Amino acid sequence: MTENNFNIISLLPFLIIGSGIIISLVVEMISKNGKKILPVISIAAFVSAAFFAVYNIQEQHILFNGMIVSGGISSIYIFILTLGAAISVSSSIDYLKKTGIYFGEYYILLQSSVLGMILMASSRDLIMMFMGLELMSISFYVLAGINRKKNSNNEASMKYFLLGSFATGFIVYGIALVYGMAGNTSLTYIYANYQMLLTKPLFFTGMVLLLVGFSFKIAVFPFHMWAPDVYQGAVSPITGLMSTTGKTAAFAAIIILINPVLTFLPNKFQIYFAVIAVFSTLYGSITAILQSNIKRMLAYSSIAHAGYMAIGLAAGNGLGKAGIIYYLAAYTFMNIGAFAVISIIEGENESRTDIDLYAGIGTKSPILAAFMALFMFALAGIPPMAGFFGKYYVFIGAIKANLVWLALVGILSSLISVYFYLKVIVYMYFKPVVDDFKIKLSLSGLFAVVFCGLIILVFGLFPDFLLNLILSFLN
Repeated sequence: MTENNFNIISLLPFLIIGSGIIISLVVEMISKNGKKILPVISIAAFVSAAFFAVYNIQEQHILFNGMIVSGGISSIYIFILTLGAAISVSSSIDYLKKTGIYFGEYYILLQSSVLGMILMASSRDLIMMFMGLELMSISFYVLAGINRKKNSNNEASMKYFLLGSFATGFIVYGIALVYGMAGNTSLTYIYANYQMLLTKPLFFTGMVLLLVGFSFKIAVFPFHMWAPDVYQGAVSPITGLMSTTGKTAAFAAIIILINPVLTFLPNKFQIYFAVIAVFSTLYGSITAILQSNIKRMLAYSSIAHAGYMAIGLAAGNGLGKAGIIYYLAAYTFMNIGAFAVISIIEGENESRTDIDLYAGIGTKSPILAAFMALFMFALAGIPPMAGFFGKYYVFIGAIKANLVWLALVGILSSLISVYFYLKVIVYMYFKPVVDDFKIKLSLSGLFAVVFCGLIILVFGLFPDFLLNLILSFLN
C-alpha cells in the first residue's frame, strides 16, 4: 500500500459522486425536465464510481495524510454501495411517478447518502468516519419522510431522526474518549498502539460506546427498535437502500474500527458480538413470523441477517471477516431486489404491502413472482443461492474460532426463517386472488429486479471468486 496525499485516479469514485450532487443541484434549479434528467445523472454517477472502484482495486493508496484509503477492500465496499444505489434509483423512477411524490431533492439526497457511505467505508480517521456517517444519516432522515403528505412517512422520519441522533451521541462520546486516551483520531496511529491502549479503561469504554452507536445503525437487538416502523413507513426504494447499503457502510465502519482486534489481538469484543448475534438472529426470525405486512416482515428479517453477520465479528478470524463482506454483497442485491418487486406491486397510495394481497401474483405476473421467489429463497439461505454461501462462510468462521454453539444458533434461526420466506411464495403460487388489481411493469423497475436476480445467481454459482478476492486483500 503506497502513501500518497493526492492521487486523482484513486479519488475518482468520490469525485464522480460529489460532482453528480453538484450537477444535480444545478439541473434541479434551472431545468424543467429534472424528473427525466436527475435519475440519469444519478445512475451514471453510481455506475461510473463502481467502474473506477473496480479499476482501482489493485492500486491501494493512503490519501489525505492517512484519512482515506482507496483500492483493495475499500474498492469492494464502494462497488457494493454504488451499484446497489444505482439499482435503487432504477426502481425509484416509476415508483415516484406512480405515487406522485416526485421531488428533485430525492435524487440529490440519495447521492449524498451514498457519498457518506463510501467515506465511511474508506476512512482511516475517526473524524472522517463521523463526517461520512452524518452525511449518510441526515440524508436518510429526510428520505424516510420524503412523502410528506403521508403520516406514516413523517412518523418514520421522526423516529429515525430521534433514535439516530441518540445513537450519534454514543458515537461522539466514544470518539471523545478514544481521542482523550490516544491523543489522535488517526486509526493508523490507534492500530499501532492498540494493545497498549486497550489496557486503559477509558479507551476501552470509548470503543464500546462506538460499537453501541454503530449497532444502532446496523439494527441489531436490542438497538433495533427504530427499524420495523421506519422500514414500513418509508417509501419502498429507500427502505431497500437503508436496509442494505446503509447496513454495509456501518458494518464496514465496525470492521475498520476493530480490525487489529480481529486480526492480531485476542478478540476482547467477542462476548459483545456473540450476545447480539444470538438475540438478533432468534428475535428477528421469530418475530418476522408474526408479521402480516411484507415490509415489516423484511425489517425483522434484516435484524436477523445483521445477527448472522455479527457471528462473523464474534469469530474474529479472516474467514469470519471475509464472510461478512461476502454476505453484505449478497444481501444488498437480495434485499434491494425484493424491495424492487414490492415497489412495482405497491399501489398509488403506497398500499398493497400486506402479504395476503400477494395471493395469486404468480398468475398475474409470472415474471415478478419468479424473481420474488428467487429473492425469498436466497434470503432463506437455500443453496445454491448467494444467501446460502453468505451464511455458510460466517458459520464456518465461527466453527474455526471454536464457537460451534454460536454457529448452531445461527443454523436454528435460519431454519425458523424458512417459514416466513416460503409463506410469501405459497401465497403467490398457491393462494386464490384476494384483490384483483393490475400490475404495471415498467422497464426501469423490471431492469432493477432482473439485474438483482442475475447478480445473486452469479454470486451463488461462483462464490469462490468473490470470497478469494476479499481474502486476497485481507491477508
